[in-house]
Amino acid sequence: MQSGLRYRLTAVCGATLWVASAVVIANSPPVQMAVTAVPPLNNLQPTTFSNGQLLDQVIATVVVTLAVLWPLFKPRPRRILDTIALTHERVFVTAAVLATIGYFDWSSRLPRTTLVATILCLGIVLPVWFVVIRRRPSVSKRAIIVGDDTAVIEQLFESATVPILGVVAPSDIRSTDRPQQLADGGVTIQRPEELPRLGGLSRLDDVLVDHDIDTVLLAFAEPDREEFFGTLATCFEHGVQAKVHRDHATSVLVDDATGGEIVDTNLEPWDWQDYVLKRVFDVAFAGLALLCLAPVLTVIAAAIKLDSRGPVLYSQTRTAAFGETFKIYKFRSMVVNAEAKTGAKLSEEDAGDRDPRVTRVGRVLRRTHLDEIPQLWSILVGDMSVVGPRPERPELDADIETNVEEWRSRWFVKPGLTGMAQINDVTGHQPAEKIRYDIQYIRNQSFSFDLKIVVRQLYGVVVDVGALIKEKFRRQ
Repeated sequence: MQSGLRYRLTAVCGATLWVASAVVIANSPPVQMAVTAVPPLNNLQPTTFSNGQLLDQVIATVVVTLAVLWPLFKPRPRRILDTIALTHERVFVTAAVLATIGYFDWSSRLPRTTLVATILCLGIVLPVWFVVIRRRPSVSKRAIIVGDDTAVIEQLFESATVPILGVVAPSDIRSTDRPQQLADGGVTIQRPEELPRLGGLSRLDDVLVDHDIDTVLLAFAEPDREEFFGTLATCFEHGVQAKVHRDHATSVLVDDATGGEIVDTNLEPWDWQDYVLKRVFDVAFAGLALLCLAPVLTVIAAAIKLDSRGPVLYSQTRTAAFGETFKIYKFRSMVVNAEAKTGAKLSEEDAGDRDPRVTRVGRVLRRTHLDEIPQLWSILVGDMSVVGPRPERPELDADIETNVEEWRSRWFVKPGLTGMAQINDVTGHQPAEKIRYDIQYIRNQSFSFDLKIVVRQLYGVVVDVGALIKEKFRRQ
């Protein structure tokens, strides 16, 4: 799209200029002296470099900063405060990356004084720059319908107040042999079946660019679909407004579905940097935890075998993102064939600590959450994340869906070992409250938010272990 391309070029070129200028200014003797005169930076030594060394620093800093600032180069309309907040967040990440590089690449690392001065400068200049060039919300002029549900397509067509140029849908859902009569002012369509099919979902990128589309109406009956999120991500990538019919708008997709029949979505998909950062954290956390807890795993396995007959691990099928399934593993805390003893299909976490089917070792494992340790393997292989909605059994999901309308919304993200519901002691037996916490996490998820949840969960584990130890001493 021409306007999107112009914005990207302006944003990238401007950011490059500001970053390079910031490094050059930070390298000047007066700035170096000013930085080292401020406590506690007065212990640092002023360090300036010649042109050759300075060029190396400028190039490295520009490359790192542009990579981190990538989400801001998308032509996405944002409010002023949102733009400033996102820019400051990315500048902070840039500082962390540059500081880390300093310990591994001595040839192009920024001296500490230069790094501090550069980040302070960027923290002031870049937010102003992106506010000045930011794209403001515009009136829709060229819209298309994207989806695979004929009924929703008809709903959107009847409710639309903007010219609709055509439909992007699978060939087996909609097709038409009518010629595409596209003009600057759009095309007048009398019936939804007369809308020309512009291509399949795989061609959405090309359609948005070729026809300069500014609005996409999403025609998916159920938004908990990978195709839906792929379409949403493509819209955000091109700075296109994504709208849904209010009948298919969950509280995850929109803050408030009141007003007109067609409402804006405001759930912004994660950028690739966010996914990489979250995955790196998951692998590091799970790998380090399994390594450190290896002796504990051995002791627990031996205790389970000595306490009761049966396998050490307990496995069960759980629901993953977008309704897929995977195997989850836990240390066995109940007697073998516990479900057969009640005639009901239960998971180990359904039974209370006082349940006679729970073993002696199992009671300790439950109280201390140590029975969850094998799930670190699921995190390591990518089935789960450290933080996310707790995965439930498919049959339980189906049962809860009948009473909790938005339950499927928790499939928008990868399930986790812990999450908002877990740190607030809410289980699957309280589905209405649980989905409220899960939606809160999906709408506010970020790496920093994940870290806060992990810290709270670890603190809770320490408290539970301490309470169990105190209880044992009192009994003695």
